[in-house]
Amino acid sequence: MSNEGQKRSLGGISHRAWEHAADTAALATLQGVPGLPELTKMLIGATTEKSLRLLSLASSVRVSSTQFPRTQTLYQEACERLDIESPPELFVSQNPFLNAGATGADHPFIVINSAAVESFDDAELTSVLGHELGHCLSGHVLFKTLLQFLLRIPFSLIRIPAAGVALMAVIAALNEWDRKSELSADRAGILATQEPESSFTLLMKMAGGTDHSQMSLESFLEQAREYEKNGNLLDSVHKILNVQRRSHPFPVARLSELKTWVDAGHYQRILDGEYPRKGDSDDIKKAWSRAQKQYRDDIRTSKDPLSNAAESVLSKVDDMVDQVKDIFGPIFGKK
Repeated sequence: MSNEGQKRSLGGISHRAWEHAADTAALATLQGVPGLPELTKMLIGATTEKSLRLLSLASSVRVSSTQFPRTQTLYQEACERLDIESPPELFVSQNPFLNAGATGADHPFIVINSAAVESFDDAELTSVLGHELGHCLSGHVLFKTLLQFLLRIPFSLIRIPAAGVALMAVIAALNEWDRKSELSADRAGILATQEPESSFTLLMKMAGGTDHSQMSLESFLEQAREYEKNGNLLDSVHKILNVQRRSHPFPVARLSELKTWVDAGHYQRILDGEYPRKGDSDDIKKAWSRAQKQYRDDIRTSKDPLSNAAESVLSKVDDMVDQVKDIFGPIFGKK
């Protein structure tokens, strides 16, 4: 299915247009820690980025008009739609897994596996490329690389127990942000391809392989709905435990999130030109306020038993806050 004649270049679009609220808030917090972005860039830029780029230069194929020209054409189209003037370097690596990734600090680059180039159709491949470009534009790549750096630190070498606990907490928080960043990048992918169904079938193929003739998108969507609502409270706990060691949410969860975003009208409004522009001001308080509202909305609309329990707790907290205000308001004044 194609709508080539309707595809648009989203001039001046800001990365905030596609970002999940929790992603924006967490990233704004990380960027606001004094010295952290600069320190991370110094460490990664001088070591990891240069090392991995040299590795890609030595063992992969850099995409150009003469090397993987189909991929180059689709990449240029994705960059045009997301208003990217200086695209990151793109490499194709010989690898049988359907995957891609972006790495770096000052000059991030993208590596896509050969299996993805060979197995995805044009729209699906554009969605993958847009996904990785979304990571680059949102500034995810710096802190994703930091997370991978931290994950490689042997805990056995940390002599101070409290430091190990603190590091585990930081890694857990970064992992939670990392999964939310994937939801943001999925939205960038759909804006790059501008064929929603292709972004959906991409996730289906990520889950079940590339033989589309053996799968049904409608059945996969039903599977996603079942995952979201089925089971009891123990099943919900298992869902949480299952995802803790994953860098990405499960494909059915990503599909559900992406389709909800499209069905809510956000995708169409962006195509109609209603989106934040580069240079528009934003602050961390507003970002956290949107994240809080997003989490509350997610809980209240979810059919998961654990979310229903959480909604009940939140409603009681709101009641208690009102009672506290009623009690102490007259004592300390309206403020």
